[in-house]
Amino acid sequence: MTRETLRQGAAMLALATLAACGGTDRRTDRGPGGAAGDTTSAAAGGEVARCAHGDDALRLPDGFCAEIFADSVGGARDIAVAPNGDVFVQLISAKRGAEGGSGSGGIVALRDVNHDGRADTSARFGAVGGTGIGIHDGHLYADQRTRIVRWTLPDGSLTPTGDPQAIVIDLPTGGHEARNFTFDGSGALYVNVGSNTNSCQVKDRTRGSPGHDPCTELETRAGIWRFDANRAGQTQRTGEHFATGIRNAMGLVVSPIDGAIYATQHGRDQLFQNWPDHFDAKAGAENPAEELVQVRKGDDFGWPYCFYSMEARKLVLAPEYGGDGRAVGRCASKREPLAVFPGHWAPMSALVYTGTMFPPRYRGGVFVAFHGSWNRAPEPQAGYRVVFVPMKDGKPSGAYETFANGFGGAAPSPSSAAHRPVGLAQAPDGAVFVTDDKGGRIWRITYVGGR
Repeated sequence: MTRETLRQGAAMLALATLAACGGTDRRTDRGPGGAAGDTTSAAAGGEVARCAHGDDALRLPDGFCAEIFADSVGGARDIAVAPNGDVFVQLISAKRGAEGGSGSGGIVALRDVNHDGRADTSARFGAVGGTGIGIHDGHLYADQRTRIVRWTLPDGSLTPTGDPQAIVIDLPTGGHEARNFTFDGSGALYVNVGSNTNSCQVKDRTRGSPGHDPCTELETRAGIWRFDANRAGQTQRTGEHFATGIRNAMGLVVSPIDGAIYATQHGRDQLFQNWPDHFDAKAGAENPAEELVQVRKGDDFGWPYCFYSMEARKLVLAPEYGGDGRAVGRCASKREPLAVFPGHWAPMSALVYTGTMFPPRYRGGVFVAFHGSWNRAPEPQAGYRVVFVPMKDGKPSGAYETFANGFGGAAPSPSSAAHRPVGLAQAPDGAVFVTDDKGGRIWRITYVGGR
């Protein structure tokens, strides 16, 4: 293990401060309940304190500031914050760089020694890159592609000693391999096992190829499995198949407020390319919706048989199973989402905000980080932002809002974007961290304005 000083060269961590204020973009997408999806966050009101060092690269509502906590760390995916404020970031490996990241993998640990909002020291450990990372009951858990492992959190040191303990083993590979996870208050570990294919076709991603019916892939993929967070050597067979029909539940979180489980669904691709008789290029760019769902034991959210249509405003039958973009069929029995977002934005993580730093309207709401699209042509690529969904009693209480924007630049795409948001985490003081697997940047967002 190697300890480094972050100020020793921009190759590791270039420290600076960004100001972010006044997002101005606006949409009028409508969710399942018909509420307009106006993505402009309202100003918090009162006297607004401005950041000391302004930079227009990141746009936030008035009163918020985004500092660069660390920079150039590699392919920064999910993030976890310890009770003492230490930050742990999972890094995607070079092998998995096609998913949007870069770097050699492992975990980087960061500490703000002088409490100025910027990391001062770092350490790296772990040899396998992944996405999921989390802290539970004094342990640090991490995704290592085929398994979930844990270390005892270090006492004083940034890095643990010894080999990790394997809690879940023999997870399947191929297709969507990000194994993000979350914990509930009873000690259960929930793991996303994304699909191996786009839409369970006989010939994956092939024009006109029908879907397997039944889709036997659902037996081990495209769902959420529940395990005991404290028992070693578990497999999918010894765990519980908790929910199904979620193509890739990257944004998986348990609310600390009421224990509700939320996830995001990555919608399928290639409606127009594979089924041009039913979908034109614009419909293929705008569909299917990305989804925020609430997950209960036994729920089925419909993949691959169904997708959420932005035009029909409901789940409809997929063309691989005889659908034409309007027919509902078997989808009438599937679980509908709580909120929907434009197609192909790629939701990567979700955070239920419980802090008191942000204005009261944010408490209990859900932040979602979007990686940004690659497949909305001929429409412009889109996403590349963090949105906020206000919540009350477990349901959206208003339209989703763009909270942080500007990550991708004026005309973002996977190749041209400077930054692509991935991970979200809340600090003990209520600040929110956002990671970026394109430029390796980590922001710390704080509220400094009036209430």
